[in-house]
Amino acid sequence: MSDSSALDSFLDKWRQRWPEWQVAEIFVTAERRALAEAWFSLLQEFDDVLNIAGDSLPADAKLAWWGEELRGWANHRSRHPLGRRLEPMPAPWAQLADALPSLIAARDAAADSDEAFAGLRAYGDAVAAVEGVVLGRAPAATAVIAQTLATRLAESATASLPRDVRGKDDRARLCDWAGTLARRWPSGSGGAARERRIVATFARARLRRFAKAGETTALPSRLRLLLTAWGAARGG
Repeated sequence: MSDSSALDSFLDKWRQRWPEWQVAEIFVTAERRALAEAWFSLLQEFDDVLNIAGDSLPADAKLAWWGEELRGWANHRSRHPLGRRLEPMPAPWAQLADALPSLIAARDAAADSDEAFAGLRAYGDAVAAVEGVVLGRAPAATAVIAQTLATRLAESATASLPRDVRGKDDRARLCDWAGTLARRWPSGSGGAARERRIVATFARARLRRFAKAGETTALPSRLRLLLTAWGAARGG
C-alpha cells in the first residue's frame, strides 16, 4: 500500500465515524481541512485504544508504539502515514506521548465524575497544547476530556460508567452519565479553532440525544446538520 493510500485509509475511518463532517467541511478551507482531518484521525486512534473491548494487550502495545512515534515526531522523524501531515508541525508531541499511558488507567471505572475527569487531565492538557499549534488555537482541556468521555460512553456503554452513577436500570444509568457529561462540558467555544468548534458541536449534539434515549440515535436531517455546522463555524 502506498503512503497516500495508507493515509487515506486512516482519514476515511474517521470520516465514517463522523459523517456530519461531510456536511460541515464546506466551512473549512482545503488546507486547514487536511490538517484537521489528520489531527482528529490521530485522536480517534487514541479513542480506539481507550475503548478497546476484550483483550487489551494489543491495544496497550499499540499505545506504546504511538508514544515512540510521537517522540519521533518531536525530532521530525515519522513512520506513520498521519505523520506525513502532522509531524512538520512544531507541536509538543513529547508531551502528548507522555500523557498516553493515562488512557490505559482511564479504562477502569472511576469512583465519580471528578475522578473520571481528573484521570484524563494530563491527556486533555496535552491534546489542547498540541492542537494549539496544529490548528492555531487551543481548546479548553476540560472540553477535550468531556468529548473523550462522551465518545467512550457511546462506544463502551456501561463499561464507561463511574461507580457512583445511579439508576433503576442500565438505560437510566447511561442517561444519567450522559447528562453529567453534558453539564460538565464547558459552554461556548473557549477559544477553540473553527474545526474543533464544528466537531465538538456535533459531539455535544450526539451526547444530548444519548442523554434522552440512553443509546446512540440516528443523525438529524442534512439541513439541520448544515445549520448546526454554520453556527459552530461562525461562533468564537
